[in-house]
Amino acid sequence: MPMSTAHLPVLSAISGILLLATASGTSAEMLKPFKDELFSSQTVIESHDNGAFQTIDYQEMRDINGRDQIPEKRVKPAYVDTGVRWKAQEDETLEIGDRRVDVTRIGPASKQAFTVIFIHGRGGDRRLGSNDYTFGGNFNRLKNLAYKNGGTYYAPSVRGFDSNGVADIAALIRYSYEQSGGKPVILTCASMGSFICWGITRDAESVKRLKGMAILSGVTDPDFTKSAFYKAKLPLWFTHGSKDPVYAAADQQALFEKLYKAHYPTRFTLFETGNHGTPVRMTDWRNVLNWLVDPQAS
Repeated sequence: MPMSTAHLPVLSAISGILLLATASGTSAEMLKPFKDELFSSQTVIESHDNGAFQTIDYQEMRDINGRDQIPEKRVKPAYVDTGVRWKAQEDETLEIGDRRVDVTRIGPASKQAFTVIFIHGRGGDRRLGSNDYTFGGNFNRLKNLAYKNGGTYYAPSVRGFDSNGVADIAALIRYSYEQSGGKPVILTCASMGSFICWGITRDAESVKRLKGMAILSGVTDPDFTKSAFYKAKLPLWFTHGSKDPVYAAADQQALFEKLYKAHYPTRFTLFETGNHGTPVRMTDWRNVLNWLVDPQAS
């Protein structure tokens, strides 16, 4: 069909917009970059299963001693932006039905673009997931990624890693989903907190409100394939240290391989020589969260 030259300025403008979106990655990614040069520049030393499984080069002298001002206690200033703490962070107790959940909230209480919930392990509470300076500043990055992209991050205190703890987090998932108007909710669990994640996978009502899940240094659930989460084929990302003395990486890897062979949406990041706490320090939150929201985009 013949086209008038009057259309050319319009087509040119549209092309420019598309090129800009492609160059910035915003058309396919929920989270814009934040300190990617410090957190995302990780060396892949092994990759298989079409890139779904990756082994990352981890070195304690570089990734702890070289990154922290005081090893394991205070990261160097370049890795954090603490403005988010003063602008958008609140400690509060949510009364949701018959449940009370102590949380640290970063971001708006309602109408958020998405929600991320982090569940701590044994001996922790909401302070662990909101500390700006420990774990190499990785929680500060997570806080900033949520806030700067219109989302909300919750770090709740879990009273127990049993059915009561699962019920509390199920209530928080429901609350977050409703407050946001049905926007994506992502659940992430570390160490013993993974008992909560696996419990949530069996709760069909929670699964309806979830977008995806990440397990960091967690236990393995041999019955996961019977869960509502599995049947819904929601994406699942594992991160683990190869020398974890608490929960063996090989157990989680075996579950990953089983899921991958069944064409389930899953990924696994293994930190070579990493210990139990390594994934909390080294997990690339921007990469993980973007994939969980849209596995087809990467």
